[in-house]
Amino acid sequence: MKLLRVGAPGQERPAVRTDDGRLLDLSSVTPDIDGAFLASGGVDRARAAVTAGELPGLDPAGLRVGAPVARPGKIVCVGLNYRDHAAETGAAIPPRPVVFMKDPGTVVGPYDEVLIPRGSVKTDWEVELAVVIGRRARYLDGPRAARTVIAGYAVSHDVSEREFQLEYSSQWDLGKSCETFNPLGPWLVTADEAGDPQNLALHLSVNGVKRQQGHTGDMIFAVDHLVSYLSQYMVLEPGDVINTGTPAGVALGLPGTPFLRPGDTVELAIDGLGSQRQTFAQA
Repeated sequence: MKLLRVGAPGQERPAVRTDDGRLLDLSSVTPDIDGAFLASGGVDRARAAVTAGELPGLDPAGLRVGAPVARPGKIVCVGLNYRDHAAETGAAIPPRPVVFMKDPGTVVGPYDEVLIPRGSVKTDWEVELAVVIGRRARYLDGPRAARTVIAGYAVSHDVSEREFQLEYSSQWDLGKSCETFNPLGPWLVTADEAGDPQNLALHLSVNGVKRQQGHTGDMIFAVDHLVSYLSQYMVLEPGDVINTGTPAGVALGLPGTPFLRPGDTVELAIDGLGSQRQTFAQA
């Protein structure tokens, strides 16, 4: 099932996208798609309502698509999780996941404008597979247990400012937490529909030029391992998002380092999870 939120910022309503592309209003089942919805069996209730034909249709014309999950409690990110990306940045293959946090306030819709921060000269792109947590998780006993707490997956754009990230601080947060720096969606695809998270192709282009073309099978640390690993050090709550890393092809690793400028357009997609498109503007 594909869950999404549509409407103006702050006024989104929950919806379901059917297999034939129709939008159904989920407002009678839940006020929003958030941690409370996921933790209380909301996905099953939504599926039952769709099967029963109880949900009215929505006209998608002119409807903004928001992030598919209302503001997460936290965004946990994993850096250098693809061998080719580590190589292009000159970093060693990490023996353990590289973990950092991103401000949840960075989350915007998949087609919303993204702002280049004031003073930025090194704003960069990163297509990533996002994992959305559906059940509270602490001290999970390995990858098998991790699978039971995953609600689903989404396309995530982990926009980064490399100067802020790598030159201004020994931690990465400054370059990761600028406003609008995490477009998410268009859908939350439930785990049963998404299938094997290690068998998904990722794509990203800038102004029509292909920049990233990777595959989740090339992750250093697989999704199930990451969820289990993180649960040893923090409690994962329903609605939390995990950005699982990006493949090679970011501006930082390309000849001439073609960082983003106002007016640039980025398009990105993950097979089966939908696509995004953003135009960048000056903050």
